[in-house]
Amino acid sequence: MSIETYRTLYDLPALAGLSDFPAAARPGLSVEESVRRLKRFHYALRRLHGVLVARITAEPVYEIKMGFSLHAHYCAEHVSALRGRVGEMREPPLGLDVVPDETLAVFFDEILAAPATSELIAGIYLHAIPALIAAMKKYAGDANPLADAPSRRVLRFAVLELEDVAAWGAEVVKRLVAISMPGAEWDQHLRACLAAAGGMDGTEPAAPSPGRKFSAQPYRYDPVPGRDERFPDPYNMGVNAEVFLHDADMPALPKCLMMYYRRIREIDVPEMMSSIITETKGKPWNYYRDMTRQLWDEARHAMMGEVGFVAAGVDWRKVMINFTWSLGLNTQLGPKERHGVLYFIEQGQMPKTGKRYEWEVAVMAEEKLAATFQDFDWADEVLHARVGRDWYVSEFENAKDAVEWGDKCWSKVLMGWREWREQGLTQHRNWWPDVYREACAQWKMEPDPKVLAYSTSYEATRADLKVLPASG
Repeated sequence: MSIETYRTLYDLPALAGLSDFPAAARPGLSVEESVRRLKRFHYALRRLHGVLVARITAEPVYEIKMGFSLHAHYCAEHVSALRGRVGEMREPPLGLDVVPDETLAVFFDEILAAPATSELIAGIYLHAIPALIAAMKKYAGDANPLADAPSRRVLRFAVLELEDVAAWGAEVVKRLVAISMPGAEWDQHLRACLAAAGGMDGTEPAAPSPGRKFSAQPYRYDPVPGRDERFPDPYNMGVNAEVFLHDADMPALPKCLMMYYRRIREIDVPEMMSSIITETKGKPWNYYRDMTRQLWDEARHAMMGEVGFVAAGVDWRKVMINFTWSLGLNTQLGPKERHGVLYFIEQGQMPKTGKRYEWEVAVMAEEKLAATFQDFDWADEVLHARVGRDWYVSEFENAKDAVEWGDKCWSKVLMGWREWREQGLTQHRNWWPDVYREACAQWKMEPDPKVLAYSTSYEATRADLKVLPASG
């Protein structure tokens, strides 16, 4: 009997469906080589996570900002899976925080320091992600499918999501190429950097290093939020959604429209959380994973608002979505202080007047889409509360001290709304009546005069602005 002629009982699928016998009989990679490659994949995903998170804030294009948020979350999850797998194969210390190859570090440093969106997109989606997918697939082909089934499984799920990421990136490149994409020099430079590292997995002969280009000067995080041309007045504080939402005299249906504004305004939370994650060093990896999951949730909430406006037939570009919260926190507080403000504000969302109230309003208005969005927005707060307890409250004697410190940090943030108006940056125009009228036209109903006449300006309703809630 040979391995080619061996048959299972009744010709049942062999080896639990993992492989046929000829493939399983090939020796494959040793544990040492498996761990070496997996640690390079781990490093690559961790660096990609860092690049994506660090560039969220200053990236002006909304769709790219949202894509970075999701892809950073994917990378964080797969970093965790690889850490777990390496831990199964080797005793501590695992060396997962050690740079496996300095030339590979240069490759990612160059992408991180790319000066414009076009170079950044090309570096991530035309070079790093495809090279990582190819290396993972090569690993699957080189490894013994039975002996190393756990590693192949971890990589299988990683490749599944990374191919989605690569497809998104390819579509972005296709649309940006007519506007602005880097030339052949950037492409050749990145190829040379990766070749100098022996490829993503280090299995190729190392070529000479081309040296540093953009990363010759260390990358500096840009804390100022970027917004594209669809955000014409990011300093506008002319509408106080929170006051309107909690006015018992206002009907439920227009409150749903105001909740869509609250949701899409949550674009400022990833812009702020990226600063916490990027500037906080030396934490256990689970900190970065959990914080990135929350960052992604907040990006999802912003897109819920976008979908809500589009479904309602309202042009959300007429809504003045400000960045004053993320700008203020990023430029006036340290990373732990920002986390304190985030936690303090989130606690205000937990009582019945918070997330539950918004869901009840949507149900009362019989707006099923708004109710669905608010239901899941409320559910996400359960996870976010746990993240806050694990990584913020745990540094205090008790939760009360943690909340009070966050409140004190929030009181230090100065919102220069008068100065912004005096400088000509905004007139704090009350855009609400126009948007409400547009929605009423879609709803085929006459605008309610009391809703149109309602004063929602911050200046009229809340002079000190210190209790201005972030998008939770």
